[in-house]
Amino acid sequence: MKDHNAVIKDLVETLRDGQEGFKQAAQGVKNPELKSLFNTYSQQRERFASELLGEAMGQGKLDAKADSSTAGALHRAWIGLKAAVTNGDDHAILAECERGEDSAVAEYKKVVDDDLSGPLFQIITRQYMEIRRAHDRIKDLRETTK
Repeated sequence: MKDHNAVIKDLVETLRDGQEGFKQAAQGVKNPELKSLFNTYSQQRERFASELLGEAMGQGKLDAKADSSTAGALHRAWIGLKAAVTNGDDHAILAECERGEDSAVAEYKKVVDDDLSGPLFQIITRQYMEIRRAHDRIKDLRETTK
């Protein structure tokens, strides 16, 4: 298992990518329901990152320096979003959000399958379940949006 600092930093980076990705997606879609959903998911990811950082620092499993914001560029999982937003294609935006969520689910799954325990593990497991639900909702929306 990687050290706790690295695990938490990776998850926080994933959450911040999602936060920014959903924010951009909300700005790019025409459908008001999608706009609202993406804004909700962006806020959720911000809340998850804060919760994870707070718990990890409170347990002494993360040093304060580890919270350097990675909000610069979106990472690979969300990189195709910019083109979809530029084209204003709701289906393409949903597909890119789904791709970003695939990455988030995979990142969380690695941690959940590992040997963390205690309150931090409970938070990560709960967040993982909510991220999987978001992924599945986006996938369903993508499949029904043409």
